[in-house]
Amino acid sequence: MSILRHLAVPLAPLYGWAVRARNRAFDTHPERAARLPVPVISIGNLSTGGTGKTPLTLLLAEGLEAAGWPNAVLSRGYGGRREVDPMSVEADSDPRQTGDEPLLMALRLGPGRVVVGRKRHAAALRALAQRQGLRCLLLDDGFQHRALHRDLDLLLLDGVRRWGNGRLLPRGDLREPMESARRAHALVVTRASRVQDWPALEAWWSSYGSGGPLFWLDFQLGTLRPWGSREGIPLPWQGHGPAFAWCGLGHPEAFYADLLVAGQSWVGTRSFPDHRGPGPGELVQLQAQARQEGAGWLVCTEKDAVKLGPAHAAVLDLPLMVAEQRCRGGEALLQWVLQRLGGETGTRT
Repeated sequence: MSILRHLAVPLAPLYGWAVRARNRAFDTHPERAARLPVPVISIGNLSTGGTGKTPLTLLLAEGLEAAGWPNAVLSRGYGGRREVDPMSVEADSDPRQTGDEPLLMALRLGPGRVVVGRKRHAAALRALAQRQGLRCLLLDDGFQHRALHRDLDLLLLDGVRRWGNGRLLPRGDLREPMESARRAHALVVTRASRVQDWPALEAWWSSYGSGGPLFWLDFQLGTLRPWGSREGIPLPWQGHGPAFAWCGLGHPEAFYADLLVAGQSWVGTRSFPDHRGPGPGELVQLQAQARQEGAGWLVCTEKDAVKLGPAHAAVLDLPLMVAEQRCRGGEALLQWVLQRLGGETGTRT
């Protein structure tokens, strides 16, 4: 637990009371949530840190687009400091303004597909105005953003970490109580291949959930590419000797484990806080650590790579490979979402 969270522990009862009061207000008066003229699909979780929201959002955005449902992604743009809000995220956007995950999604999805904004309703209006013919919107990390009405709430749960110690912030990792899971239309358990107690997860969803379906999803690191290149190289890669892995994720151990599952061994790791990567000076130190461990090259995630710029290139003297992550087993979920969207009729007001 960080020092700040430790100091905030006495405030835990107040946090829990505030979260429950806010949820009660929206449950009692659902009309307070702003509605849009197209369906909204929320992808979120109960806990802090990475459960796989970004790769799942990309899977749905690409799959829906291919199925004839043009869409855009709405993101808060966590970590971004921007003078204009909301703003559209393009391939050449500055991650210091947009945040790293929105830029990563924009690089994959293309122009006009990602909008960031502190107020998601304003971001939605911008998305609808800048791209004609949108049929739905995806709300990234939206489970707690109740000010915007959603037609489908997808709740993600990391099958390995699950709920941590089961306590609310700041004592634990839960953003809101477990009973909030009843708002979700479906539960998506991620990292399914590493789940050790499937019946326990099914029983939890039966106790706390809405009665909606449960889907199992995995993530796979299948390709490496040199930083700054689009050329893909299959994993594992044996060039330049052993690898040194680094990342700035909510749960970095998941990335290091995924590398091993893909057959890519490493001789050392270094983790940075979530949404933060190394500065140029820290990259120099990181490379020195890698050499001490006997590594000949570096490997990081796509989310980390988008934060690197010319100043990093100037000091980079070890090969840097970027591990590309994809969802595996999401076909059933995508088909279910399409079926639910197919039942939508009329125009919202």
